[in-house]
Amino acid sequence: MNMIFERKLPIPMEVKEMYPVSHDIAEIIKKRDIEIADIFSGKSDKLILIIGPCSADNEDSVIDYITRLREVQEKVNDKIFIIPRIYTNKPRTTGDGYKGMLHQPDPNEKPDMFKGIVAIRELHIRALKETGFSCADEMLYPENYRYLNDILAYVAIGARSVENQQHRLTASGLDIPVGMKNPTGGDLSVMMNAITAAQHKHTFIYRGWEVHSQGNPLAHAILRGYVNKHGQSLPNYHYEDLLSLASLYENSSLANPAVIVDTNHANSGKQYLQQSRIAKDVLHSCHHDSAIKKIVKGFMIESYIEDGAQKIGECVYGKSITDPCLGWEKTERLIYDLAEQL
Repeated sequence: MNMIFERKLPIPMEVKEMYPVSHDIAEIIKKRDIEIADIFSGKSDKLILIIGPCSADNEDSVIDYITRLREVQEKVNDKIFIIPRIYTNKPRTTGDGYKGMLHQPDPNEKPDMFKGIVAIRELHIRALKETGFSCADEMLYPENYRYLNDILAYVAIGARSVENQQHRLTASGLDIPVGMKNPTGGDLSVMMNAITAAQHKHTFIYRGWEVHSQGNPLAHAILRGYVNKHGQSLPNYHYEDLLSLASLYENSSLANPAVIVDTNHANSGKQYLQQSRIAKDVLHSCHHDSAIKKIVKGFMIESYIEDGAQKIGECVYGKSITDPCLGWEKTERLIYDLAEQL
């Protein structure tokens, strides 16, 4: 085997014992979990915003950003429910590049997986302690989910992972909402099959155990656009796309029909400044069709303190080192505009 085995890492239970969650924090998580479930099940008509940096690369700037979100949340609390993005695992199209805080707690240093496991748990706990926000992360590695399973509010499964059996089966054992993105090629049947698998019960191997999942009724769709055979980015957030998805749901036996619209990636053609327009366009569609309004539960938005992106080593505080993001002023304006449109 062409691998060098560096060291045996601690199991999730050991890390949780080192970095535990207090009773007060656990109660905050429980309360937010109930509110989020009510939105996805249709009991609440609040709009969910899963919003934050493309990648959580710096603890202090991420907490600074989330603290700003807390102030905005208080002003729109009757209409919008914010779940900050703390994305600590980053899929790379070619395998090269920054893979997130889990791999490199310091983007300028070499990978250190133990330090990474500790760093991502500490960051999520710090967000809870200082802002009261339980946050979202991407489940890039299903076997690593249990390092954070007691503190996450939301999990996304990416366009490159959505066809993977282990991702689907692991999602079926989660008790929080799991968003399944459409694949990069755009075939919605792949995404719908993933949701179906996640909502069903399964028996499978997980972290060396034979486990029995109970099915996750809060598994749902994320539309993120797609790339055609010529490599061109194409959106799937328009009125006709949403109506088509509503029809797919109607003809299925899936529980809690729901979609989160990703306003960046192929939906914006990675033109991050288009995110505000896209979100408002989707809300406009909701106002014109009850079937669309029923399934659209919110948006996924890439946003940080500074507009755009930078290369690793440039060290502009609060600026993304992966995909470009909306800056804070535009983000704040967008949230208030969405609240007014609801």
